[in-house]
Amino acid sequence: MTLNRQDAAHVAEVLTEALPYIRRFVGQTLVIKYGGHAMESEELKNGFARDIVLMKAVGINPVVVHGGGPQIGDLLKRLNIESRFVDGMRVTDSQTMDVVEMVLGGLVNKSIVNLINSHGGSAIGLTGKDARLIRARKLKVTRQTPEMTKPEIIDIGQVGEVASINKELLHMMVQGDFIPVIAPIGVGADGESYNINADLVAGKVAEALNAEKLLLLTDIEGLMDKQGNVLTGLNTEQVDALIEDGTIYGGMLPKIGCALDAVQAGVRSAHIIDGRVPNAVLLEIFTDSGVGTLITNS
Repeated sequence: MTLNRQDAAHVAEVLTEALPYIRRFVGQTLVIKYGGHAMESEELKNGFARDIVLMKAVGINPVVVHGGGPQIGDLLKRLNIESRFVDGMRVTDSQTMDVVEMVLGGLVNKSIVNLINSHGGSAIGLTGKDARLIRARKLKVTRQTPEMTKPEIIDIGQVGEVASINKELLHMMVQGDFIPVIAPIGVGADGESYNINADLVAGKVAEALNAEKLLLLTDIEGLMDKQGNVLTGLNTEQVDALIEDGTIYGGMLPKIGCALDAVQAGVRSAHIIDGRVPNAVLLEIFTDSGVGTLITNS
């Protein structure tokens, strides 16, 4: 079946718009944090997998880091294990850590790998324990109220932060035409497991690989001003000002902090994009307008 003239013109326009971006990013590494609603809808899951396979096919090197908070919460509930949070972080005792490893390193990771492979890719699933990919240390959480003379130290269990990334392993995989899919579980000096925020892992992986882009999929349209308009083309100074005046607050602060750290450490740009939009990754990379907020260090 041949295309009618209008459809053919649209296809040609799309390909023409994408071509300069494909040329620009060939051979470059892009780190994508995959999470939120994009992991729940079958249409969005399949669209994401096709996007990743297409990127690899045109010579771009995607590295995927995934979350899985809702899936962890669902299994903990079924096992009658109570979930507690401190400042948005899951308190992770040894029993909860077993569930985190089972869900992130097993169920979620392998389902993403399988989906990418079913669309023609060569994905390999990893946790931070594989070849000590993510070396971690215990995250120290403090809290201080006006009546306290010094901050209170809160123990939230096996929750960690990234100490270092085994970039040699990832370089070997990327150069071997594989697509790494990373679960955000770190390993401590004594072999203990740590649950780490997936945004933070994605940012540190992007830094270690000197990535061209860090893309964070979210359930919002992007950073918004106080009137609800999506902001884009921001530099780090403008983002700092938006934090200072209260435009950026609450749950977006850790995500923004991760994006700022990445671009200040040498990642060319960070993108906060709406994962609810089909093919959001391709639209952000290969079109002039994109579907979210672009942050650079310039």
